[in-house]
Amino acid sequence: MEMEAEESQSQPKSQSCDNVNSIKRFGLKNSIQTNFGDDYVFEIVPKYCFSLSLSSCQRSILIPKKQKTKNKKQKLIFFTNFHFSIAWNLMSIIDSWSRNDWSLMAVSLSTNVVKLYSPVTGQYSGECKGHSSTVNQISFSGPSTPHVLHSCSSDGTIRAWDTRSFHEVWSVTAGSQEIFCFSFGGSTDYLLAAGCGSQIQFWDWRNKKQVACLEESHVEDVTQVHFVPNNQNKVVSASVDGLICTFDTGGDINDDDLLESVINVGTSVGKVGFFGETNKHLWCLTHIETLSIWDWKDGQNVASFENARSLASDSWTLDDVDYFVDCHYPGEGENLWVIGGTGAGTVGYFPVNYGGAATIGPPEAVLVGGHTAVVRSVLPMPSVQGRPAQSHGIFGWTGGEDGRLCCWLSDDSSEINRSWISNAMVMRSPKTHKKNRHNPY
Repeated sequence: MEMEAEESQSQPKSQSCDNVNSIKRFGLKNSIQTNFGDDYVFEIVPKYCFSLSLSSCQRSILIPKKQKTKNKKQKLIFFTNFHFSIAWNLMSIIDSWSRNDWSLMAVSLSTNVVKLYSPVTGQYSGECKGHSSTVNQISFSGPSTPHVLHSCSSDGTIRAWDTRSFHEVWSVTAGSQEIFCFSFGGSTDYLLAAGCGSQIQFWDWRNKKQVACLEESHVEDVTQVHFVPNNQNKVVSASVDGLICTFDTGGDINDDDLLESVINVGTSVGKVGFFGETNKHLWCLTHIETLSIWDWKDGQNVASFENARSLASDSWTLDDVDYFVDCHYPGEGENLWVIGGTGAGTVGYFPVNYGGAATIGPPEAVLVGGHTAVVRSVLPMPSVQGRPAQSHGIFGWTGGEDGRLCCWLSDDSSEINRSWISNAMVMRSPKTHKKNRHNPY
């Protein structure tokens, strides 16, 4: 498909380029048009294929055999007329996965439909229809049911879909409550926890029966629910009320006996995640763009970054960081990156220094030139050696309010379209940049 190219050139804040050589370079290869219309994307997640250790799962499973794959170059794909929000929570499976499948991506749209695509070619596979309101979270199932995709919605349901037939296979309902998030876990891996309005409801997903409902822990909408990696009895919830609560689901599940600790962040919590060798630490991003690090076991604050955007903005010479998309933990070590973006669509991976003085360092990877508006989400590939890195020749994916889903390749690939290079952390390249744009008419 023919694409119209538009050249643009940006000016840096300053002419300093002290750290250019230390920046990982990424670039785009190609773009294709995959959809039309006014619908936009809330979330995109990859299909996983991994094995669980016996310590984390009390059931036998099949371990997938290794498959030989050709080293094919990946493509950049633009899903136009979309707003993107990519969510990829590796933390719940970091210590148990063996490899990624990456044969399928699920995409939740503003039309309340979940569509399936190939993450390599962008080829459309099918769609799952059934929700009557906003789809708030999607997630593929584990190895025992690798073809099952789960979704929760403001229509008060969590639904499971067979991605081969695109049919619904089961569902649970929270009554009149909107469901904003969900997580699978528990000592036997059969619990399904969900944030339903200000409640946290639990089901046994095998028989779809509700086993508990916590009504007193939060007073506003629950935005996050996560079972703790390698400690599947523990579940952490976060809410608009500014509280992060830890519960023990090992015994009877109730508000009095289940609650172990409460962290008061002081403002509405947007996202949380675990990191560190033992998943001891919890990172927290709020709706007012602050960042904090906590020890979730004892509720102690490790570091607070009330001026996180200013710290990130001061660490490079590009436009000011306007928002944070997510945090990235590569699955090993103690390193953490906060992913910040500008209104013009540039994204940086900023290292978070939380030991001693709380600082945010210069970005170690910058993705620039792919987007022209706010980047809503980032889907990183697995990393190596404790750094944001690429796998299968691809660094990751980003989606933005410009309706583009960008695939980022390493600059050492001969297949990269040299329309732009993202090593301009300190100073943008004087070379012109091409901005891919498609005109459907």
